[in-house]
Amino acid sequence: MEFLLQHLLINSAKKSPDKKAVVYEDKSISYLELDKITNNLATVLIQHGIKKGDRVGIYLNKSISSIISIYGILKTGAVYVPLDPKAPVSRLEYIIKNCGIECLLTSTQKISTVKQMFPENNPLRFIVLNDESSLDIETLGFKTIHWKNVKEMKEVQIDENPTIETSLAYILYTSGSTGVPKGVMISHLNAFTFLKWVQATFNISPKDRLSNHAPLHFDLSILDIFGAAQAGATLILVPEFISAFPMKLADWIEENQISIWYSVPSTLTIILLHGELKRHRFENLRLILFAGEVFPTKYLRNLMKQIPHPEYYNLYGPTETNVITFYKVENISPDLNDPIPIGKACTNMEVFALNENGELINKPGEEGELFARGSCVAQGYWGDMEKTFRNFVLNPLQPNFQEKVYHTGDIVSLDSDGSYLFKGRRDHMIKSRGYRIEIGEIETVLYSHPDIKEAAVVAIPDELIGNRIKSYIVCHQDKKISATDIRLYCGEKLTKYMIPEEIEFCQSLPKTSTGKIDKPALLKKLMS
Repeated sequence: MEFLLQHLLINSAKKSPDKKAVVYEDKSISYLELDKITNNLATVLIQHGIKKGDRVGIYLNKSISSIISIYGILKTGAVYVPLDPKAPVSRLEYIIKNCGIECLLTSTQKISTVKQMFPENNPLRFIVLNDESSLDIETLGFKTIHWKNVKEMKEVQIDENPTIETSLAYILYTSGSTGVPKGVMISHLNAFTFLKWVQATFNISPKDRLSNHAPLHFDLSILDIFGAAQAGATLILVPEFISAFPMKLADWIEENQISIWYSVPSTLTIILLHGELKRHRFENLRLILFAGEVFPTKYLRNLMKQIPHPEYYNLYGPTETNVITFYKVENISPDLNDPIPIGKACTNMEVFALNENGELINKPGEEGELFARGSCVAQGYWGDMEKTFRNFVLNPLQPNFQEKVYHTGDIVSLDSDGSYLFKGRRDHMIKSRGYRIEIGEIETVLYSHPDIKEAAVVAIPDELIGNRIKSYIVCHQDKKISATDIRLYCGEKLTKYMIPEEIEFCQSLPKTSTGKIDKPALLKKLMS
């Protein structure tokens, strides 16, 4: 019976021992090999004191070793905490201390960075080097376990049920509104609720080849990693250096015969604009899934024209719930510029929206904040009870017993089909000249301009009018438009008080490690 994430690997190793489980560049590992090496790693960790509920950090670039680390940690009953390899040292230090991480799985290349984190008062009891280096790290002050110690261990049997389904499986740190990362706690049950829906909806089979584009610290990776293991399919890791080159990324999808692609829309947009897709037929591609941000409709429509045969799905959900609604995208009319719906609730999950008076919205056009209910809802934020109680609240629609729901902070409305439409973030709702303005609405209009490639809108506090609106614009390479042109265009679609007062043209916009536009970086640049 499968009720822990590692059971997905264990069962696939029994059913298809020789099947390739993970592929990275020219290397691969079978399900049986992955099961055995993760047993070894789990045993080593247990021998060095790792026990149920401990948090173990993964500080590795994407590789087969990073997948081994995930399952090895889970098999101890501990909790894996993936660290962004590109994050600043100060952020990594905060996460390790905040989460109480005493063991870190890393590589020889990253030892110097680990040393920078803790010049004094090092909280790490030991580290595991997940590479073949024989470098003597002991002199640097770390108790070190080399990979050869893991590989050379005799075949071991471990407890297949070291914990229970409501125990934590992983903690993903996301950006907090205060600038301090928050650790979202996800149990095995939380993840399984999502994965069962994935399997039932997308019919992943052993023949499928799933891409893994998202970094491990981003919740999109859960579908790739565990969805593949659940079906006994093959997980193909996208090399990090390829992601920056859209033509190479398009080639990679074709050459690796990817059948299921899942990423943020920004990545698909870049592939569309610069990947020269007409060079390939992508015959193996049957599903294109996207999530994490609004997909500009003009780009999605064009992508569906260039690659018409896969099924397209818009998946929606914050890290605190993983995916909770979905929408299958059919033909998009040429005159549609509004964002496509985020759809209806996934099976065994429930969503509802309440207006400002706490009333349930149930008619087309009504707006409210979206709430999520069910076993998909995370356990809260690690070490932050105040923020947990603020965001994970008692179900206002259930007065007879205590039931936790998550309020997403996302404003939605209903369409005539009963699908939800994403209107924007509650905390992106600003006031200017006394008017309430949703920044996402302005961005939607900007993206609908045929000459605009990327757009981001930020609010600048102003003592007189509340907020001034500034837009950052990236135009297509061969297009030249002026600020006046943009204001005239916006004036045709927005009320006067929503037209940006300031417009700045850029060569590119800063991105986060997960591929989203980095608005905090734009604001920091603005204030500097």
